[in-house]
Amino acid sequence: KQTNKQTNTFKQQNKLIMTVQDHKETTPSTKEHPTVEHEHEHDHHAADPEEEGADDDEEDDEEEEERGNQDNTNTNKKDKKKRKKKKKKKSSSAAGTGGQSSQQQQQPSLKPHSRLLGEKHFTDYYVKYGQTNPPTIPVADLFEGKGKEYPMGEITLHPLESNTYRETSAEKRAHDRMQEGIYAKVRHAAEVHRQVRSYAQSFIKPGIKLADMCQMLEDKNRELIQEDGLNRGIGFPTGCSLNHVAAHYTPNPGDDTVLQYDDVMKVDFGTQIDGRIIDSAWTVSFNPRYDPLLEAVKEATETGIKTAGIDVRLCDVGEAIQEVMESYEVELDGKTYQVQCIRNLNGHSIGPYQIHAGKSVPIVKGGDTTKMEEDEVYAIETFGTTGRGYIVEDLECSHFMKNFHAPHVPLRLPRAKKLLTHINKTFGTLAFCRRWLEREDGGSFAVNGKHGKQDKYMGALKNLCDVGIIQPYPPLVDVKGSYTAQYEHTIMLRATCKEIVSRGDDY
Repeated sequence: KQTNKQTNTFKQQNKLIMTVQDHKETTPSTKEHPTVEHEHEHDHHAADPEEEGADDDEEDDEEEEERGNQDNTNTNKKDKKKRKKKKKKKSSSAAGTGGQSSQQQQQPSLKPHSRLLGEKHFTDYYVKYGQTNPPTIPVADLFEGKGKEYPMGEITLHPLESNTYRETSAEKRAHDRMQEGIYAKVRHAAEVHRQVRSYAQSFIKPGIKLADMCQMLEDKNRELIQEDGLNRGIGFPTGCSLNHVAAHYTPNPGDDTVLQYDDVMKVDFGTQIDGRIIDSAWTVSFNPRYDPLLEAVKEATETGIKTAGIDVRLCDVGEAIQEVMESYEVELDGKTYQVQCIRNLNGHSIGPYQIHAGKSVPIVKGGDTTKMEEDEVYAIETFGTTGRGYIVEDLECSHFMKNFHAPHVPLRLPRAKKLLTHINKTFGTLAFCRRWLEREDGGSFAVNGKHGKQDKYMGALKNLCDVGIIQPYPPLVDVKGSYTAQYEHTIMLRATCKEIVSRGDDY
């Protein structure tokens, strides 16, 4: 009976083993295996030692298989994690490239239409500061609003050996620090000038009306500087003198002059903050035949800037300018012209609310022997021409300015009194033009709102000029048929160095 029982139990064990193996083959999951083995062990605990050894072997095999399956599941999980990480990297890299592309869109890319404005210059250079294109954000918000300092101009050392100590002098450095408030205002106005002129260079091209060009430029000037009457605004009217006209021309109301491909135009405009004026100009041309003329004047201006400095005589600056200017020639229509300096046009010192502060910087030799002094501001400008090199006043006057030292004169005409009151509160001693008087804001929205337009003012303006309160500045012209060019920068003669505040990538 015992043997029969043993054989029966042995057969039952074999059947269970077969069913377990079949179950393993059909279902790869390993969670149910331990329960079957534990039930088998509890049901047949009293089996033979040989059978128990066989059962142990089978359990070892099952455990190895379970470990193998667990390893497989772990590797599968790791693979999934790796795939997820790769996907994240790809998405992040795609986002990164997208960000780079958006940043690339903010990189300057537009070139000006006119010639000789710097190989590295872009008309939308200001986007690197976070400015829009076209510019609409006031310059103060780009810098002061973000806790940044305004860009500094080009720094050079003063000439002459007597000035070598200035760079390292503690006294001169302390003097510079005391003037930082003034320097900040000048640099603010200079950055506005750079952004406005770069914007203007994007639309100045043949076919544009000069009146429209001046209005677009001046409106942008008011917008970026946040025009506020005499506190902040335009320094003087936009000059756009063509060809033989060298300076002081801007369109009067009704002037429909259009810029042509063969024109040579001098664009000269200013900005001011608390009376600190930036005066800078460049020449626009589209025909390459005028390149030697423009190069001569640009190089002469650079020579004048390089020569200027504290204790330098004004006549020495003029002599250096003339030497460079007259070393150039230009060929026009088969005839060669030597580029000449316009000898009765000069650079000038600049004071608060005073565009011509008293000192003149000649552009020919033999001028004044007066020396430049510390803390002075100068507009270094040169004019070159293919004509006779001498200008006269001609054409209809458009520029006017109240005399800085105008005496008190009793006025009889009520219209003259009214116009003078308007000029005093709107322009002060800054230059203005007829176009501004006929704007609905009379030249300043901050001062006059929309009720500043002056009507029937020509008689009153003439009366103010006759009595010496207002000084007219008619266009300055050379021989008709000649071509003139101009370049100009504003420099500060700081105690430690010379700063070319209006310098830009364009010129």
